[in-house]
Amino acid sequence: MADNPKPASSGWDATQWYEVKKGDSLSKIAEHFYGDPMLYKKIFEANQDIIKDPNLIHPGQKLRIP
Repeated sequence: MADNPKPASSGWDATQWYEVKKGDSLSKIAEHFYGDPMLYKKIFEANQDIIKDPNLIHPGQKLRIP
């Protein structure tokens, strides 16, 4: 018996993306999207594949905004 394949994706992806600009910080980005700079951890956790230190982001990085 073959493994059941996963259902086909509908193509809908609710992930928002943000390109880091000079002077940005995760807390500033969180303030913009969520209204609360302390929610920067949500952005950090969603981008741990490209951000190793939440205090070090660089212009041009494209971040997932959950």
